[in-house]
Amino acid sequence: MALEKKRTYTEQPKILVATDCCVFGFDKGILKLLVFRRRIDPFKGEWSLIGSFVDEEESVTDAARRVLLEFTGLENIFLEELKVYSDVDRDTGARCISVAQYALIRINDYDKEQVERHGAKWFAIDEIPNLVLDHNVMVTDALDRLRQKTTRAPIGFELLPKKFTIPQLQSLYEAICQRKLDDRNFRKKLLSFGLLIKLDEKDKTTSKKGAFLYKFDHDKYKNLEESGFNFVLKPL
Repeated sequence: MALEKKRTYTEQPKILVATDCCVFGFDKGILKLLVFRRRIDPFKGEWSLIGSFVDEEESVTDAARRVLLEFTGLENIFLEELKVYSDVDRDTGARCISVAQYALIRINDYDKEQVERHGAKWFAIDEIPNLVLDHNVMVTDALDRLRQKTTRAPIGFELLPKKFTIPQLQSLYEAICQRKLDDRNFRKKLLSFGLLIKLDEKDKTTSKKGAFLYKFDHDKYKNLEESGFNFVLKPL
């Protein structure tokens, strides 16, 4: 059998590379996803993850940060590569490989006018519309990764305001895990890491007595982020 002739770089078929971003935010006890109306065919006008083709002069991560800045006005946000999606028929427009990412943003920090200008909208996780291509699969995978990640790294703080209450933090973890957690166990385990700084301020929006506000210790946060920790929580 004759060996196949080796192809040179110029003889190789061209394949597009894209990046699609699962952008999560947390608002009033609800975990949300940011999506927008697709602006190109195929499926123009249908709901899609925020994404872009990767330009020749940029890395996949640079492309993701570019498109997130374009849509939200935010820089230096939590962004992590999720998975490569390369099924041959995943995109009917062309042979295209997508490197998906997931991002966490503080929902009150982004540029609302910029988001609206791009036709983007927040949806609660349990109300996400049907998305184009394999984007629903990407979202499911991103949620699984987020749930796994929160058990070994304190990334949940990336979704909270800079000052927050412990009930707000618990509400966030319950939204991510999709189950109620034991209050006493959550508080005890959280405080055992020495990660929180208690402030002389209270949030009185839900009761006259109010709940003390906290902020996280940046140095300990970075140490835990690098070394990892066990934050597996007991459900009710």
